[in-house]
Amino acid sequence: MRRPGPRRGPRTGELPLAGGLLAHGWESPALIGITLILVALGLITVYSASAVMALNDGLADYHYVVRQAGGAALGFVFLGACASIDYRHLRLLAWPLLLGVVCTLAIMILPGTEAIAPVTKGARRWLYIGPVGLQPSEFAKLALIIWTAALVVKKQDRLSSLRRGLAPFLVVWAIVGLLVFLQPSMSAAGLIVLLAALVAFAGGARIGHFILLGVGGLPLAWSQIENVGYRASRIAAFLNPNYDPAGASYQINQALVAMGSGGFWGTGLGHGLQKYGFVPEPHNDFLLAMIGEEWGFLGVLLVILLFGLFTLIGFRIARDAEDLFGFLLAIGITSMIAIHALMHILINLAWFPTTGVTLPLMSYGRSSLLVCLAGVGILINIARRRGAAA
Repeated sequence: MRRPGPRRGPRTGELPLAGGLLAHGWESPALIGITLILVALGLITVYSASAVMALNDGLADYHYVVRQAGGAALGFVFLGACASIDYRHLRLLAWPLLLGVVCTLAIMILPGTEAIAPVTKGARRWLYIGPVGLQPSEFAKLALIIWTAALVVKKQDRLSSLRRGLAPFLVVWAIVGLLVFLQPSMSAAGLIVLLAALVAFAGGARIGHFILLGVGGLPLAWSQIENVGYRASRIAAFLNPNYDPAGASYQINQALVAMGSGGFWGTGLGHGLQKYGFVPEPHNDFLLAMIGEEWGFLGVLLVILLFGLFTLIGFRIARDAEDLFGFLLAIGITSMIAIHALMHILINLAWFPTTGVTLPLMSYGRSSLLVCLAGVGILINIARRRGAAA
């Protein structure tokens, strides 16, 4: 994919904001349409997948879907704001956003902060401000993409150097990644760093440096997998689904049962059986398995096609971006949603080791939904400004 080059017409700083939300080109309305479909399908599936679980917990059957719908409503406000405010202002906010995320992540692991960052399922991943719960690692993804894109633009002439160009990025990525890793969440830390590295690579960093760093980091990563029981068990279950069928292999085996029982057409909305305590986190980490059971192969294919189209449009917006910063933002945001969707799909099909990865825009999780919808708004803003100057 090419990076945007010099173009005729008004300078970037003088580009007027034209029209409404969908003023220019077909990319913005297409992106809005796909996003609306994914969010709507997500709400329907979240209700079907979570109703039984909510009733078992003594809650109303609509408890989780109402919370998710509230997150979606706020997320679309974020989308509208990000689509309306010039994305180039984010360069000025790159450092404040990064520092805010680092401070929040630090609070998550400090002793004495358990009242607002309690241990849940063995990890401290949620920050509670009154009745509102946030997952800071989700916001860290977007903040680090914005910061990396801004610094790549500033350091364009030095990116080919490991010491003078890439080293400052590595220091910041390591700090953010370490703070997320210590929650602990190795998969989230790896994804955050991967997304930032993709932005730097798209901006001109040398692939040889990333290969060298990746090879050098493999022993450390493997030691963290080998020395932590549940991580090693997940790898063993991935390589051999019959390994510990009542333990490490249970989740993925039940997800495959759900997928297989749906057949071509599915059992019908609300008629799936695996959500009755068989598949863990059916409204979240294994949402695609619920779609496979109740909507069948056609439902899974529809979801894959929608995310495929979203990715193609996002990269098209990047290709046609007005400036390098817009190009890098579009690459990072599109990759954030596409990689998460791909990993969720692969995990639910037992083609990747089990780890907690939601299906973006669809799975239950309001922090993820807010970040994704804000990202969609930024993509629309980048597309609109290119269209206004065309």
